[in-house]
Amino acid sequence: MAKVISTLFISADGVAEIDPDWHFPYFDENMGRAVSEDYDTADVLLIGRGTYESFAGAWPDRETAGEEDAALAKQLGDMRKVVVSRQPLEFTWRNSELISGDLLEAVAALKADAGVKGVLIPGSITVVRQLLAAGLLDELRLLVHPVAARKGEKLFDDGTAPYHLRVLATEAFPTGVIRVIYAPTAAPAKVGYDDVKDLVPEGR
Repeated sequence: MAKVISTLFISADGVAEIDPDWHFPYFDENMGRAVSEDYDTADVLLIGRGTYESFAGAWPDRETAGEEDAALAKQLGDMRKVVVSRQPLEFTWRNSELISGDLLEAVAALKADAGVKGVLIPGSITVVRQLLAAGLLDELRLLVHPVAARKGEKLFDDGTAPYHLRVLATEAFPTGVIRVIYAPTAAPAKVGYDDVKDLVPEGR
């Protein structure tokens, strides 16, 4: 079964709506490697309308320009791109298609498709939230920047129940960026203060 993986740049206070002013100063070869590893996990991109329009407005021209990022631009162009949108879209980027029917049903079908290696969701916060809530997300890959953005859309919205996550891997970059790979997991056993009070440091 194909994995569904979210990859996000995020601030220390949870903002996943990227501002170039706080993002690009921390982008180095380590982050570039991490991004490449994420894209190499998949042959399908699942993206929201806003992310699609941003990508389609930039990457085809970068591929044509043939500069340092042309190889990644070609990789993205060659990948199948499944776009989530309530409105019709005019696709100008090759291998792009509008999701057919219900999002959750479509993602479940992609996961079960033996011809799909993996599904990657770059950005697309609203899509990630829906898949987290439905239990369809396999990994959440965060590149946590050492900055409190203080404004912008956060990854996690208000809800009635917490999401519990298991750490699969961590890596600290010289820039201060921390890469964390999580997988959703079951809630731990209920524990109260009486269960941990013997672990509290003794007063001095």
